[in-house]
Amino acid sequence: MHELLAQGVEVRYADGADQIVAVQALDLMLQPGQLLAVTGPSGAGKSSLLWAFGAALRPSSGRVVLAGTELTDREQAAAHGVVVVPQGNGLASSLTAAENVLVPLLAAGVAADEAARRTEEALTLVGLEESGNHLIEELSGGQQQRVALARAFGARARLLLADEPTSDLDATNRERMVAALRGEALRGAIVVMATHDPEAAEQTDGELHLDEGVATWVRPLG
Repeated sequence: MHELLAQGVEVRYADGADQIVAVQALDLMLQPGQLLAVTGPSGAGKSSLLWAFGAALRPSSGRVVLAGTELTDREQAAAHGVVVVPQGNGLASSLTAAENVLVPLLAAGVAADEAARRTEEALTLVGLEESGNHLIEELSGGQQQRVALARAFGARARLLLADEPTSDLDATNRERMVAALRGEALRGAIVVMATHDPEAAEQTDGELHLDEGVATWVRPLG
């Protein structure tokens, strides 16, 4: 079992001589197959929590453990199957949609034929099978968001962290992407989605609400 444990995780930022607490001490356990929504207003600490889970941000205190291993940096987390979909999508504008999915797989050591197959499957999953040869700058914001999700789906994550993955999507594509995230959970991944979208949040297994860094359960995980 590759459960995720957050033990006393707190995130603070220095603001001159002051300390801003982005996330107050949080304990959480997530199991494979679970899809969690983290909700709350802008500035509530949602992104900080996701970055801490992904080891792109070291907690000021506490620790994050995946499958018995404490995650201490982003490279190590990636090696343990952590994939982050950032708000800005993090796509390479000089590459095509397909190359944005394919290149990270090749870099991770996936065989070329397997990487090509995963790329095709992932783009089809997000409804962009006809757009693989388009440069990122030729795509709309919503299409770019779906490419970023396709890249994550192709990676077959243990822990998938998606920051506002439906913010640029219409209702039809939002439903499609939430269903795809659910599919990742059904495959056995742990999926955490930060979102402002109440309709997307309702389709998850639980909702954790952040307000000024304080976490409260709207719907506890079963």
